[in-house]
Amino acid sequence: MGTKKAKLLVEYDFDFVLLGISSSLKSYKLAWLLNQAFQWHLVKTEDFMVGFKSKGEKPFSAHAYQTQHTLIKLLKNKSAGQDASSYFLVADHPHIDYFLLIKGPEQSIAENILSTIRQITSVEFAAFIPLDSLKTKENFIF
Repeated sequence: MGTKKAKLLVEYDFDFVLLGISSSLKSYKLAWLLNQAFQWHLVKTEDFMVGFKSKGEKPFSAHAYQTQHTLIKLLKNKSAGQDASSYFLVADHPHIDYFLLIKGPEQSIAENILSTIRQITSVEFAAFIPLDSLKTKENFIF
């Protein structure tokens, strides 16, 4: 007698804005500059783990600021572990050093946030990342 298999399909609500930032700054320095510019309190959090097919889990550095209605995360695109240059949070954008995830009321002023980030002298590039174009957007589910 055959075994029946059930497949669970889950749809996630990607209700956030994602900005890509290229900068040679260390994550703590970029977090500090963003805190100064926006009166946020981004703090270093425990590295989060992302699973890769047949390669196991790899750690990624993160800073976060959360209020009752807002979540902001600064995520490093390159893995913090060994072979760091081989693993990207979003492999589609290897030229991006950091992602800034904005969820909540701050989304409405994302254009202003992007404009201010572009004025930081140590930021080489900053742009919106369209979520529809990402193959690995599931990596942003926490």
